Amino acid sequence: MFQKKNYILITVILFATFKSFSQEDLIIKAQDSTFMSPVEFDMLSPAKAAFYSAILPGLGQAYNKKYWKIPLIYGALGGGIYFYDFNNTRYNRARTAFKLSLDGKPHEFDGENGNIFLSEDALIRAQKTYKKDRDLSILVTVALYVLQVLEASTNAHLLQHNVDDNLTLSPQIIKDVTNNKSVMVASLNFKF
Repeated sequence: MFQKKNYILITVILFATFKSFSQEDLIIKAQDSTFMSPVEFDMLSPAKAAFYSAILPGLGQAYNKKYWKIPLIYGALGGGIYFYDFNNTRYNRARTAFKLSLDGKPHEFDGENGNIFLSEDALIRAQKTYKKDRDLSILVTVALYVLQVLEASTNAHLLQHNVDDNLTLSPQIIKDVTNNKSVMVASLNFKF
């Protein structure tokens, strides 16, 4: 109940700061001052980047001319593939040893001839752990692959927008003249 009151109080305070001191309506007509030629704006650019990145990881980033991201992508995907292979190899070793121990045959974890000894329960736990880690690593690798496709598409989309210093968002503290208190506001500034 206490938290609900806090949320209501914060909401009321936020809406109370949006006051209007204007007595008359002000009509502002804006004109678009930027003109982009059709050559600069390619509607299919995000789709092309996503397609290229889906065909070959990193190719969409190269299409966007963000070459520094390519080693990061291959490092992340290579790491996922490495951990999949590592856990799959260990899982197969534990599984083979468990099957051989059930048949009463010697295996690499039987404790004979200088080998380490693992009981059947330990081999079962090892199989479960390595299988879980293997499945998790393939899931993470697939998620990273999808993420790099989405990143290429999003980056291509954002490259089409004009980002410049004439548009700023800055928080400010101003003095409210009606009650002589400081108020935190955010201002959106356009410079022409």
